[in-house]
Amino acid sequence: MTALLTPSRTGGPRPVPPLRTELRRGLGPWTGAAVLAVMLVAMYGKGGWQGRWADTTNLLHITTGVFCVPLALAAGCRQGGRDRRRGTAELWESVPRPLLRRLLVAVAPSALWPAAALLLADAVCLLTTWPYVSTGRPFLELLAADAVALAASGALGHVVGRLVRWRLAAPLLGIVGYVGLLLSAYAENSTRWLGPAGEHVSYWDRPVWWYAPVSMAWTAGLALAALLAHGLRPARPRTLALVPLAVAVAAASLILRLPPGEGPWRPDPALARPVCDDGTPQVCLTALDAKLLPQVSAALAPLNARLTGLPGAPVRWVTGPYGATRPGDVELPDPWEDSARSRLTRPDLYRNSAVNWLFSATCETGTFTGPTAERASTVHLAVTEWLAPTPGDYGTDTADAQPYIDRLRAKSPAAQRAYLTRYLAADPCDPDGVPVP
Repeated sequence: MTALLTPSRTGGPRPVPPLRTELRRGLGPWTGAAVLAVMLVAMYGKGGWQGRWADTTNLLHITTGVFCVPLALAAGCRQGGRDRRRGTAELWESVPRPLLRRLLVAVAPSALWPAAALLLADAVCLLTTWPYVSTGRPFLELLAADAVALAASGALGHVVGRLVRWRLAAPLLGIVGYVGLLLSAYAENSTRWLGPAGEHVSYWDRPVWWYAPVSMAWTAGLALAALLAHGLRPARPRTLALVPLAVAVAAASLILRLPPGEGPWRPDPALARPVCDDGTPQVCLTALDAKLLPQVSAALAPLNARLTGLPGAPVRWVTGPYGATRPGDVELPDPWEDSARSRLTRPDLYRNSAVNWLFSATCETGTFTGPTAERASTVHLAVTEWLAPTPGDYGTDTADAQPYIDRLRAKSPAAQRAYLTRYLAADPCDPDGVPVP
């Protein structure tokens, strides 16, 4: 019973390796197919992640942790109780092979199939992202750490399935894993970086070099410790299981020392480097979005034509993690929010957002008050709608501002520039000083 016999090329029987047989049986292939389907469907349903490596990697990471790890836990638990349900556990015990070797062969489908399916899904998503990115690289080491975590989850679930004689153990383990991962992902301390569902949203950062291998040591150490503790016979020293457990604890202690907010992520100056056009005012995006620069420049061209040369007008439109760093810099909204696959989908909406950011101001409490406050707000809206009208499908109510908009449109170009000069020079927090068209 140590191996199956199949015909060889010479016509005689030859043994089939047990590992190959186990990989073909049970829930392993189905678990792999489920992981692949979950990853691809979730990524397709989310959309908008193609264009930045960090966004693609982050979404793959979260999808793996939130959906696939609980799935691997439940499927591994179900697979682990297979022989007990079939009444073949005693038969396998009689096979003249070491218990640990039999356990490793039995656990292989629960660990290898989900990890292989995850790597395939990662490859598909990275290949679909590659044509649209401007610079940077995918964080392959983090995706490899996710694959190790998924394989470790399948192995841990398998051990639980062999130990727990309860039919509801598999779904309950999946639910507990799902809730636990969600709680850890939203924790406000460093434990969020222990699980494979910790989210990071700054696109101009890179992970520290040691985080991925330490994460692998943490998850693989736990799984190997559980396998050794369960797979070694009583006659052999089960204290060997303490070695991978000690490695896992040491790795976890390193991760827990990370800052709770930024975790293992550090700024990458190469990604945040400004890339500017030669217009006036200049439009500067980060190197991460260099492919979007011509489209953003074209979207802002009508606005720049009216602002060029005016006192108080922007000298540069800038975006990125460092924001406005020079006199005359005005921050732009992140073009990523209005783009897909390195294409600016709504230039009109982006231009409107840029004007709103230009005229936005943080006023102290009690300053923007008085009988002229409502009129000043209406004038602000009128100037914004005149420079960059809100797209019609957004349904902004401009009825009160329409008379001012009509006056601005009726002025000559010289009168319009004169008014804009006075408007830009006014204090936006002083309603009495806001000039009326």
